[in-house]
Amino acid sequence: MNGEVAFHGIYVPTLLVFAVLAAVVTMGLVRIFNLLGLYRFVAYRALVDLCLFILVLGLISWASPYFGIHQ
Repeated sequence: MNGEVAFHGIYVPTLLVFAVLAAVVTMGLVRIFNLLGLYRFVAYRALVDLCLFILVLGLISWASPYFGIHQ
C-alpha cells in the first residue's frame, strides 16, 4: 500500500488529494444549499460547512478502495 500518488514524477500524499477533492465537492454542495435556502435552518453556517467538509472527506476516504485508490 502506497500513501502517495505520483503526478508527473511529483509525489503527493493521498490525503491531500482527497482533501482537495472533498473541498471541491463541498463547494458544490454549499452552492446547492444556498440555492435551496437550507442555511436559514442553521445558526452557525461556518460550523455546518466544516462538518460537511469532514463528512465528505470521510466518505471519499472510505470509498477509495472501491475505486482502486489505497491510502
